[in-house]
Amino acid sequence: MSKEEQVKVEEQSELIEENVEEEKVDKDQNVDAEEKDENSQEDDSKLEESLINEIKSENEKLAKENSRLDSENQTFKDRLARTVAEYDNFRKRTAKEKEGIYTNACEDILKEFLPVLDNLERAITVDGSVEDLKKGIEMTIKQFNGALEKLEVEEIGADGEFDPNVHNAVMHVDDEQYGKNQVVEVFQKGYKRGDKVLRHSMVKVAN
Repeated sequence: MSKEEQVKVEEQSELIEENVEEEKVDKDQNVDAEEKDENSQEDDSKLEESLINEIKSENEKLAKENSRLDSENQTFKDRLARTVAEYDNFRKRTAKEKEGIYTNACEDILKEFLPVLDNLERAITVDGSVEDLKKGIEMTIKQFNGALEKLEVEEIGADGEFDPNVHNAVMHVDDEQYGKNQVVEVFQKGYKRGDKVLRHSMVKVAN
């Protein structure tokens, strides 16, 4: 073999070795890539499974919370319905009691005045003198005032200084006998029950 042929053989041998070496490197790289791809797929699968489990767990928590809120909401609805019913019953009961109190009060007042009416009816059927009639009227007035007293109704005093809270000045007069703003005359008596004025006294007042 000539020297030139020997050189060519050596070059071809080196080239073959280089190709073999490159193929080996490529093969190793492919193996590494496949292993990485498998590991990546495995990691993705684990991550996906973890996310699914986390979502399931969160859904279970939300379902329990929703159930609890529904239960509380129903409890509040029941409580509100009971409160409304109780208030309605209380309102009806109070209205009935108020009506009963008013009715009883009216009955008590009327009972006090029925005897007065009886005496007036008797008076007009009796034949007598004017003096007898006057005495009968005086007795009836006394009985009427007694009925008012039982009902705690009293006459408003009209002596002294004019008081706009209980007096109604329907006339003013210049009179030196009376001081300024003094009640001179009573045209119509006034009455009160406690601090409540039932009717103001109609009076004449000095300027």
